[in-house]
Amino acid sequence: MSESPNSGPRLIFIFGAQRSGTTMLERMLSSHSMVKGGPEPHLLTPLAHTGYWRNVTKAHYDHIVAALGQRAFIESLPSQADDYWRACRSYCDTLYCAFMNGDMETLCVDKTPEYSTIWPFITQVYPDAKYIVLTRHPAAIVSSFANSFFDGDYALAHEHEPILARYIPALAAFLGQEQVSFLHVRYEDLVTDPALWMERICDYLEVPFEQEAIEYGRPGQARTGGGLGDPINVAKHSRPSESGMHNWAAELKAEPHKLELLRSLINQLDPKDLEIVGYPVDSIWDPLEEEGCRVKAARVKMNGYRLQRKLIVRGRQLTQRSPTVRNAVSWLRVSCDVLLREY
Repeated sequence: MSESPNSGPRLIFIFGAQRSGTTMLERMLSSHSMVKGGPEPHLLTPLAHTGYWRNVTKAHYDHIVAALGQRAFIESLPSQADDYWRACRSYCDTLYCAFMNGDMETLCVDKTPEYSTIWPFITQVYPDAKYIVLTRHPAAIVSSFANSFFDGDYALAHEHEPILARYIPALAAFLGQEQVSFLHVRYEDLVTDPALWMERICDYLEVPFEQEAIEYGRPGQARTGGGLGDPINVAKHSRPSESGMHNWAAELKAEPHKLELLRSLINQLDPKDLEIVGYPVDSIWDPLEEEGCRVKAARVKMNGYRLQRKLIVRGRQLTQRSPTVRNAVSWLRVSCDVLLREY
């Protein structure tokens, strides 16, 4: 984009894989008097897949024809691609401005993990935004993902979503680019010394450091809306805690078959990518040797949040594997569409 509009809000994007602490960081930032955050809006994810930058594989319209038409139309505009990026910016600015209710002095933070996979698109639309990249030990990510939604079944979690293969290369690529500025924060460093890292974050955002922002769960702290993101684990503490930082290591030492699978998954990643995100291969398994990793981590308790997602995951599995269930669900969807149709 040739020019960066300055009429919209000042934005902060948090990039990071699911289960890497992005909700916690968003809450810390939202606790700052000059920052406003909230639910994951997913504004840019669908916008990025309307056809011009990247296609979707399934849609309720012919996305191939739509992409051809969109490209032809954009090529006819006076500034072509620049006009497209400005239009994307205007669309997002309108919604972000509405969310901020006209407050242009307060920073708006958007924490949506999937944005990490479309960062080239986002940096084209918002080259002037602030970007914070939060990375976490790959084993911790898989452990949290599997235990939160798949009863600790690593293989099933990987079958549902190869979370490391999806996020690690994307985050490493962003950390290796020089087009936009960013601040890289490791989850382990943040929970170990939150004051130090919150001060560094404030310096990067060019806002005053506020010690009380670390206490994101203090009484009376405002919280905007609900939405996506993990509302359970982050609510267990009122501030960053390192108490469960290496629970994954205890789990893997107690269940070697999980360690074997995880080693295989991590070995499939590019060592350079692992080093860039902060977890070089020559030290990635060091936490397994620590004294505090002798006991198996406590089993994750069931709650409404996890139950909801477990039902979705199990339902998808049944639908994909059973033609009978798939036909029944298809019939139910059509029936619901008819019943809910507005005349």
